[in-house]
Amino acid sequence: MTASAHIVTVGAMPSPGTDGTAVAAALGAAGVSVVSRVFVEDDETALERALGSDEALTVVLAGGGGSAGDIVRRVLARVTGARLVLNDRLLSTLQEHYRRLDRPLPRRAERLALLPQGATVWITADADAGWAMASGQRAFAVLARDTTLQTTIAQHLTSFAREWAGGRGVSAVRTLRTAGPTAADVEERLIDWLGRDGDVAVSTIPADAEVWVRLRARASSTAEAARSLSKAESGICMLLGEDYYGRDGETLEMVVGRMLLERGLTVAVAESCTGGLLGHRLTSVPGSSAYFERGVLAYSNRAKRELLGVPESVLRAHGSVSGPCAEAMARGVATLAGAPCALAITGIAGPDGGTPKKPVGTVYVGLSVQDDTLARRFSLAGDRAAVKWQSTQAALDMLRRALRGRS
Repeated sequence: MTASAHIVTVGAMPSPGTDGTAVAAALGAAGVSVVSRVFVEDDETALERALGSDEALTVVLAGGGGSAGDIVRRVLARVTGARLVLNDRLLSTLQEHYRRLDRPLPRRAERLALLPQGATVWITADADAGWAMASGQRAFAVLARDTTLQTTIAQHLTSFAREWAGGRGVSAVRTLRTAGPTAADVEERLIDWLGRDGDVAVSTIPADAEVWVRLRARASSTAEAARSLSKAESGICMLLGEDYYGRDGETLEMVVGRMLLERGLTVAVAESCTGGLLGHRLTSVPGSSAYFERGVLAYSNRAKRELLGVPESVLRAHGSVSGPCAEAMARGVATLAGAPCALAITGIAGPDGGTPKKPVGTVYVGLSVQDDTLARRFSLAGDRAAVKWQSTQAALDMLRRALRGRS
């Protein structure tokens, strides 16, 4: 039996791909397999039910403050059979925190410093960032969902999880990311891997305009699990071919940015229906100023003409949602920016504006790489936000594939 973990988020709905993902990555690095992620409201009964009863490590993500709220403290005390006692270290940390703010200690400070007996407080940068405790074969870690989280994970959670997992057997997890194919396409390629017995379990996960392939290796040691994982990864990557673009936490914009850097190229973007989302994704990567030159948001036909030089004849003959318009937008922003690479997106994100020939979800992406320009039509499904996201995904993937053969 290998070490497993649950992640329980309490309170406000978490943003996708943030707190829980960071915790899952840290647990995976420690050889602990995350088997569930649950969101519950501030309700004692719901939280107690979510904690379960199996022999696992449960990481609870709750509001800031380190003590993580009265509900979490009471429920964990009840689940572990421990009394709530005043934790002197936590109280001292709270006193120092308010002294630095030049504010009096709140009356409820002693209540904030109550923890189940036997809990260990984790302090990060002179702030209470969380606490942990073991109860028989189970363990719990309570982390604050605030600015201390990443530091707490690095300084405390990973080592705690690794120590707890010792002797239980370990697992190693790898996520291979693909862009382009459908889940059915990927499953067809991996038919000999899916559901088979062996050292590595393989599954597919449809994600936002992507398909991920999850590899989970279980073994008696970290080294043995890593060897099994590496062997399986090599074979599966060959089957995925050019649709495979990265692994684990690598996003498409990160991979495209790295390819541009390696080739000494810059990129500019022209956006219509995506409203700046493509530029946002590219510039969300640290260091993107080295390769992102500029972005133009040209929503109206007038903007397309005046800012990007799209000919009136193109707009009149083909319309703003068309391949010729997308190509002209890409060429125009490339010329404007003096950039060797350019992307352009124009389409109908909905919910209105579609026609029988160009229904909602019709999107054209223009790509220009060192004077070679082309456009592709995409028929995308979903609401307005989904169409916008898939449009940027298609654009980034087009650029990625174009850069693969260029050094």
